[in-house]
Amino acid sequence: MAKSIFKIDNKDREILTLLSEDPDIAQEKIAERINLSQPSVAVRLKKLRDIGAYSKICGINPLKMGLHIAKVEVSTNNSVKILKMFKNCPYFFNGFTVSGRSNLCLLFVGEDIVTLESIVDDHIRPMHEVKEVDFNIIISAANDLIMPIQMKIEVVDKQPCGIDIQCVDCPSYREDRCLGCPAIGQYKGKLW
Repeated sequence: MAKSIFKIDNKDREILTLLSEDPDIAQEKIAERINLSQPSVAVRLKKLRDIGAYSKICGINPLKMGLHIAKVEVSTNNSVKILKMFKNCPYFFNGFTVSGRSNLCLLFVGEDIVTLESIVDDHIRPMHEVKEVDFNIIISAANDLIMPIQMKIEVVDKQPCGIDIQCVDCPSYREDRCLGCPAIGQYKGKLW
């Protein structure tokens, strides 16, 4: 079933434009600029949040912090399984089910490219559901790219991706081709 398109008016558009220019702008300032009362702006903001037209994200800009973003395009017969696998991985930025030959696009963020390559080579490529993988590093972004990130990772007994091998037993980790998993406390990096 197709989703209905939300309806917004010109005042909503003005509010969204002001917020995109300055996410910290006060409701009073918005009200003043578009000739509405502050309570009216608050009601409109709530409506925009409720319909998914407005959201505030707190996070980091990986490219400005010197981190690397890998764009991994995957041709698979089980995109849901792969997305679930990486949902709680600290390196996982986002994933998209897309149309076309590569029907899954994954974004990973890390301190070094070899760790990102290891995630792909050791965890994605060997999966029998995966037919083809294309690995690319994003060089720049036209607009700020904000990644919500947990800077303090709670250590758990098993990797969130469900991989059975511990980092200390993995050749990539032992040969310094991977910084390891912060979620299981076997991490040699400095970000988390």
